[in-house]
Amino acid sequence: MLKKSLTEDAQEVFRAIALIELGARMQVLESELTLSRDRMIRLYREVKGMSPPKGMLPFSADWYMTWLPNIHASLFYNTYSFLKNEAGCSHLDALTKGYRLYLEHCRHSGAEAVLDLTRAWTLVRFFDAGMLQMTSCCRCTGKFVAHKHDLQNNVVCGACQPPSRAGKTKKAAAARQANEETALEVVSIKNEVPTEQDALKDVALANVAALQPQRPGLVAQAA
Repeated sequence: MLKKSLTEDAQEVFRAIALIELGARMQVLESELTLSRDRMIRLYREVKGMSPPKGMLPFSADWYMTWLPNIHASLFYNTYSFLKNEAGCSHLDALTKGYRLYLEHCRHSGAEAVLDLTRAWTLVRFFDAGMLQMTSCCRCTGKFVAHKHDLQNNVVCGACQPPSRAGKTKKAAAARQANEETALEVVSIKNEVPTEQDALKDVALANVAALQPQRPGLVAQAA
């Protein structure tokens, strides 16, 4: 049995740390890395400060077909495909770098990241298994995630033709209401806080009021 070199073992550890920091589950680590399960559990506890979560991984490709997840999945997989096919990255490097770029894009655009790393990894697995394909939109010519063997002609992506209730979820409504309440609080605070001009006026009026009682006394002394 061939033993791994120290450099290869260190690289595996660094890859495991990068995946754990991005939110990878134990099933992802076991599939992508050659480290023992005990070492990966110890790494997970050291990085996250907690034991790895248990439970099943996503198993349905239909989740990626709904409106918002489809847009996010299409964004990530286009980035992953470019890094792997054009930039020459390995599968694991394209996965981690593509997911970081996806998170950065979400932060810059102010959108919530819908895909976690496990969903992104499962998406790549579905493509490798031949369950999904990239279909070109007839309007924007961009490629989006679709079921294998779906229609390829005159198909419109979810970004060009969103559903009627797109963005009208309970979560979006609660966020909008919270923003409105915050704006009202800011306006009320601005109205309550006195400005510099108001402060100067108050000081001047106080000085005038302090001088007024002294005038009769001065007149009496002069007399």
